[in-house]
Formats: sequence, C-alpha cells, structure tokens
Amino acid sequence: MPRPLQNLEELLDRIGELARDNDQVSIGMVVESIGSRSFGPLLMLIGITLFSPLSGVPGMSVFMASFVLLIATQMLIGRKQFWLPHYILNRSIERGKLQKALNWLNKPARDIDRVLKPRLTFLVHNKGGSYGIAALCVVVGLCMPFMELVPFSASAAGLALLTLGLSLVVHDGLLVLLALVVFGTTFTFVFVNIL
Repeated sequence: MPRPLQNLEELLDRIGELARDNDQVSIGMVVESIGSRSFGPLLMLIGITLFSPLSGVPGMSVFMASFVLLIATQMLIGRKQFWLPHYILNRSIERGKLQKALNWLNKPARDIDRVLKPRLTFLVHNKGGSYGIAALCVVVGLCMPFMELVPFSASAAGLALLTLGLSLVVHDGLLVLLALVVFGTTFTFVFVNIL
C-alpha cells in the first residue's frame, strides 16, 4: 500500500515519476500510486486535472464530474476502498502533455504547501466533517456538466475540489471554508451566465 501523501508537492512528484517511466499515464496508474483508499488525494487529482491546462480538453469537466460523483457517493455510503470502472481507469494522457501540466503546477504547489497546517480540524477529522465534504463534492459533481457552458468555470470547480482534497490530506479546516467560498462564487457566476 502506498505511503499516505502529506502535501500537494508529493502528489505531483508521484504523478511525475509515472510520467518519467511511461509514454502514456492512465488514471488507473495514478490511482494505484496514490492509493485507492484515499479520498483526499483522489479529490486532489481531479482538482489538479480541472485546474490545469488539461481542463481545456472538450468533455473533460463532464468526465471528471462522473469521477467525483462516483468517489463521493462511495464515501457517503462508507466504503473503505473505492471502486472505479474501467472506462475511468483506462483513460490516459500522453507523457508530454502531462509533464507540461505538472511543470505549470510545480511552483504554485510549493507556495501552497508552505502555508498549510492543521487547523479547524473538526471540519475534516470527524465523520460529520468528512461526510460534509463528500456531500459538497456530490453537489459540485452535479453542477459540473453545466460548467461546460461557461468558460473557466470548470477550472474554478477544480480549484474548489483541489482545496477540499488538500484539506483532508493536511487536516486544514480553513481550506474547507475557502472551498465553500470558491464553489459558491463559481456556482453564482455560472447560474447568472446561463440565465
């Protein structure tokens, strides 16, 4: 079983190792390297994908929405290890595109990791906190298909998911509150632009 991640840089390093060793990197390979029991790192993976230049791939937000819903629902029903279908696990990206996205994210990841620390841990530690985060992820996942209609809104949802994942990894409840603000703002922006 992989060692639990401690921060965002470690997640990027693990994905970077896969990119160095393989021409194509599948989601299954990434999930195996970070651990299929870890809700936080999986959320971080989805958030990074949506926040990076990869979010410009048509249909990416709808695909990632199905990933979010599947994982968050399993967390809500209490599964210890997440099941993911082959159509998600087999999706892959070419090494060059992945490496470009990782290079783009490296400096912000270092800066973010410097300011993270355990605080307001009741929002992430107890069952109520983690179920609340999972429920919020279900809402984000349900809204994401509509974000295809408004440019850059999927990237903002990705930022919210990345923040929620980080909150679970580093036990920083302040990040949960920040994610609520980001998602609330994004939802309002999408709602106003669709109407």
